[in-house]
Amino acid sequence: MEIRKVIPSGYCKGVVNAIRLAKQTRIDNPEDKIYVLGMLVHNSYVSEELSALGIITLDDSRKSKEELLDEINEGIIIFTAHGISEKIKNKAIAKGLRYVDASCVDVLKTQSIIKEKLQDGYDVIYFGKRKHPEAEAVISISDKIHLVTDQNDLEDLVIDNDKIFLTNQTTMSYLELKDLIASAQQKYPDIIIQKEICNATSSRQEAIYKLQDCDLLFVVGDIKSNNTNKLVEVGKQSGIKKVLLIQNYKDINEDDLKDVNRIYVTAGASTPPLLINEVIDHLKRITV
Repeated sequence: MEIRKVIPSGYCKGVVNAIRLAKQTRIDNPEDKIYVLGMLVHNSYVSEELSALGIITLDDSRKSKEELLDEINEGIIIFTAHGISEKIKNKAIAKGLRYVDASCVDVLKTQSIIKEKLQDGYDVIYFGKRKHPEAEAVISISDKIHLVTDQNDLEDLVIDNDKIFLTNQTTMSYLELKDLIASAQQKYPDIIIQKEICNATSSRQEAIYKLQDCDLLFVVGDIKSNNTNKLVEVGKQSGIKKVLLIQNYKDINEDDLKDVNRIYVTAGASTPPLLINEVIDHLKRITV
């Protein structure tokens, strides 16, 4: 049985930078209360690692970012890698909180492009995941931004403007985006399009499509991670016989290894290298 690691996989530059900023914030402020408004990156292992440093992650799917911010009255707030709205940032300042913005540069680039198009009089179609923090930060910018999550949303969309611009959340599937763009061009022939899937997302997805003779693909990552879930979808779309999402090596079921000759292991951009290596080491131990 062969066990191979997909290259590239695991941490991207935005995740590395966000974690570095959070840890440096603790080093620079050893006595202060430090909070993260949401999950710094979508991996519970990272949240636990930060907790060990005394950095508190405030994450509750039942509450908005603004409601979570209401719970903080002192200390330092860290905004996550997914971006943050100006409204939340300004509210933190008004409360007298210091903040550290760990937003990914690719996310900020997309936001900047959208703001430029809005200033030029465009309505913006934004392809993203509903309730994802990156998408929430973008759609908070203007009511001229229309969140589209799938083909049905696009069909239902009504825009009374000749100037329309389409872009996307950085962690979406490039195949889904390709199909959506084709439909959008049919509906709005003069639409302007700029693909904003980040290099880390696209390169990891493309690597899966290039796999040869893969019987089983393990995707290591958190179930809350959009880019991780997209890797699972891409694996299935590429025709791999069995694709399984696992959070760590403990999720591996030996029954899934029956009649398997070649196993590949990949991981989402927010998955720590330690977890990937543990999965590979465990597979090697139980398949000897």
